[in-house]
This record gives sequence, C-alpha cells and structure tokens, in this order.
Amino acid sequence: MRWRGRRQSSNVEDRRGRGGFARGPGGLGRGGGIRIPIGRAAGGGGLSGIILIVVLFLALRACGIDPLDILAGGDGVPGGGGQVTRQQTSPAEDEMAQFAATVLAETEDIWHGIMQAQGSRYEEPGMVLFTGQTGSGCGFASAASGPFYCPADSKLYLDLGFFNELARRFEATGDFARAYVIAHEVGHHVQNLIGVLPRFNEMRRSMDEAEANRMSVRVELQADCFAGIWAHYTDRRGLLEEGDVEEALNAATQIGDDTLQRRTQGYVVPETFNHGTSQQRRTWFARGMESGRIGDCDTFNNPI
Repeated sequence: MRWRGRRQSSNVEDRRGRGGFARGPGGLGRGGGIRIPIGRAAGGGGLSGIILIVVLFLALRACGIDPLDILAGGDGVPGGGGQVTRQQTSPAEDEMAQFAATVLAETEDIWHGIMQAQGSRYEEPGMVLFTGQTGSGCGFASAASGPFYCPADSKLYLDLGFFNELARRFEATGDFARAYVIAHEVGHHVQNLIGVLPRFNEMRRSMDEAEANRMSVRVELQADCFAGIWAHYTDRRGLLEEGDVEEALNAATQIGDDTLQRRTQGYVVPETFNHGTSQQRRTWFARGMESGRIGDCDTFNNPI
C-alpha cells in the first residue's frame, strides 16, 4: 500500500508506553493485568478503603477526569496535553503508529464521500494506541483481546503489538493485512452510525448464547464487507500495490473462527463461531471490494 507521505488522522490518541499496567508474556500481553492496592483504614478494615476508592472514582468522573487514564500514567483528561512519563518506543513501532494514523485518515476520506453521496454525515471515530491495557468507554481495553471498536465512545483500540502477532502467529503478513484489520474496526463504527450495532445490542438481550453468536457472525461479516468497500475506493485512488488484496484475503482467512479453533484446539465447534469462517470472511470482504456499495453488504437478509 502506498501510504508514506500521505495525511495522518488527527483523531489518534497515543497512550503507548504509559506506566501503570503490567504487560505479560507473549505478543498480546497474556498474563498481564492491573492491581489496585487498597489499604486498611484504622479500625475500619478493608471495606472502608473500598468505599473510599469508589467515592474518589465517582468524584473524579464528575469532574471530567478519567481515573483509568491516571492509572495508565496519563493526566486524567482524555486527549489532554499533560506531561506523561513514557517508556521509549522503537522506530519500527513509531512507523507502525504512523501507518495506523495514515490508514485511519484514508478511511475518513472515503467514508465521508460515501456518506455524503447518500445524504448523510460521517462522524469520524477516534483511535487509541496503547500498550498492554488501558481504559475505554467499554471497560478495560486489553491487548489480549486484540483490536476492537467501542461504540460507547466511538473509538478503535489498538495495541500495535497485535500486528507482530498477526504476522508471527497467524501468518498474515504485509501492510494491507494490517490495513484490513483497521478498516474492519472502522466498519463497526459505520455500523454504529447507521444503527446496526445499537439494534444488535438491543436484540441480544433476549437471545440465548447460540442465537447471539449467529447474529454476531452476521455483524462481523458486514464489517468485513465494509472493509472491502474501503479497499474498493482505496484501489480507485491508486494506493494499492501488487499483492495487497491477497494480503487482506489471507488475513481474513487466518482469523476465521474455524481456522483459529483448528489452530488453537485442534477441532472446530461451529455453534461457538462469532466472527465467521475463513471462507465467509474472504467472501464478504471480496464482495465489498468488488461492488463498493453498502447495499451489497446486507448480511442480515442474505445467505452468508
């Protein structure tokens, strides 16, 4: 992908290298966590300390300060410019951060155009780059869970170490494989804007686990299709290079539910799928890329 020298998004919040959370062994931070020490108040036992922490947490929230950001080493103000002590990042990781910001900018340009053509307004998502764990509007964001989109604060959360894991463990290499991951999460943001995610979150309250998994697969495949739409227009802008599409299709294959289960446990359990099989993910990404139309990404009223 021809990304160097292009605009980078201003909607990126860089929390990499902030202290406060332990990063466990492995590329995705497995085993890491957070510990909040609670001292004993004189004569009051541990409960008083817990109550004090809760009251302090609520008071900080009421003042517009994010206690989780303070724990992560920040200044407590989302996106604020306070002094932060950071661990040194490598040039390779900094380049990856620039790549992510550039891809996000490309999604902004393309989805603005698509939404405007449909008479709608595109509200840009944010992107948070972090190390290990951080706070999000959906609770703790953890590298162990991989990149994800939080509809509560309209932000993508990404530990850049995931890209190393994607290449090393899942054999999905290349810059457009990484771009596909970001475009997929932006696809969830589009779903949030057009009402798909709110409807799904409402419906699954009355679903059992199997039903929720089946619906989740359709949600995820639509996000893959939306990523394909982005790739369609990115290609039109002359930014794709030879082999880019194959990199994205390979990434979709490697992170299909059946492939992941077969790799990790040696067998597959279809009723537990919640993202789609490798073939389904490839198919819906390719469909979006071929057509470039939102209407062709209806995974809810068409066979998947």
